[in-house]
Amino acid sequence: MGKYFGTDGFRGEANINLTVTHAYKVGRFLGYYYGQEHKAKIVIGKDTRRSSYMFEYSLVAGLTASGADVYLLHVTTTPSVSYVVRSEGFDCGIMISASHNPFYDNGIKVINGNGYKLEAEVEDKIEKYIDEDRDSLPFATGENIGRTIDYAMGRNRYIGYLISLATRSFKDMKVGLDLANGAATSVAKGVFDALGAKTYVIHGEPNGININQDCGSTHMKELQKFVIENKLDVGFAYDGDADRCLAVDDKGNIIDGDLILYLCGVYMKEHNDLANNTIVTTIMSNIGLYKALDQKNISYEKTAVGDKYVYENMMANGHSIGGEQSGHIIFSKHATTGDGILTSLKIMEVMLESKNTLSELLKEVVLYPQLLKNVKVADKKAVKDDPQVIKAVSMVEEALGTDGRILVRESGTEPVIRVMVEAQSEDLCKQYAEQVIQVMKDQGHVISA
Repeated sequence: MGKYFGTDGFRGEANINLTVTHAYKVGRFLGYYYGQEHKAKIVIGKDTRRSSYMFEYSLVAGLTASGADVYLLHVTTTPSVSYVVRSEGFDCGIMISASHNPFYDNGIKVINGNGYKLEAEVEDKIEKYIDEDRDSLPFATGENIGRTIDYAMGRNRYIGYLISLATRSFKDMKVGLDLANGAATSVAKGVFDALGAKTYVIHGEPNGININQDCGSTHMKELQKFVIENKLDVGFAYDGDADRCLAVDDKGNIIDGDLILYLCGVYMKEHNDLANNTIVTTIMSNIGLYKALDQKNISYEKTAVGDKYVYENMMANGHSIGGEQSGHIIFSKHATTGDGILTSLKIMEVMLESKNTLSELLKEVVLYPQLLKNVKVADKKAVKDDPQVIKAVSMVEEALGTDGRILVRESGTEPVIRVMVEAQSEDLCKQYAEQVIQVMKDQGHVISA
């Protein structure tokens, strides 16, 4: 990861460590970089947070000053930008969003011409340009100055694409949608209504500061209550830019990304659509998922945490489904990134084609209690290399055997060690996590736990 760009773009608190100047310079560089041999065409989408408009205008100023033509999708989802870029011949796309973060954060995600995240080497060049003392890039002049085009039709084409993927009508299905007061407000209800569902919406009135606020895929309690009280067949919750989806079944239970991978993976195998008989997961997926997949004779691979790494594995090996516990699910036949609304349509397909409820379809899967502790430390590498910490982790691994696991890993963005334990009870998870953390404290690594 670079100085500004992490695994999910350039993210920070608006006008604190992600400023309008940063956005302007990102636009300046992208307009120049993609416009060296032809007039660049770049498409921009944004979520509903207040600063998204400010960053949109700053990016447009930089892009057009470098000669690029800019097409505005307005409020839309991250996967819609990816779809428009790859299907309509844009040089790149930009999504202004901080995903599931609170409203005061924002981010700039750059998507390359193939609809995937920008190459690291280009991000490095952007970072060098941002830190220049003087502006080394030429300005466009005269008729070469770029223009801005309203391109809401691109978002509408994406909506049409989603509708075309449904295999059956949703008639008589009662579906709840938690739109997180975010980007999904411009897409999701229209899709479900068009497919015939009786659609019930919560958190669908964004005001610029309520995105992700006690709602969406990171706050599921209200959707759980909503599904039960209204006797809905299913509920879906998205995050701020709608690249994640979690579900709630007919009994009010949360269906996380691991359960979605199981549900869709098993269905795809039954329909000869599971490439290589393999599902791609991350190291954070629950041991209960792996045990359930073993029962179905489905193989799996594990990547580092991040949908970026999941997709890289899928592309390198030709796999058709992969994702994260958080609800980033990638269906490579249809998309190059996690797509929350697409994921909800795929879940609907499984329910309708099998003529069964979500709770019944998933009754065989038993997820293990999982505890994640974030421990602030002085030196992450020193912790991972400490023989006493290594010994403590090994002792827990031996005690858990095949009935659980412990994972100790470094945060990629903070001075934090993450200790994750899965076991047969919450008490055991807590006991083993604290056992390892105490050794870190005794060894003098912990700043605060």
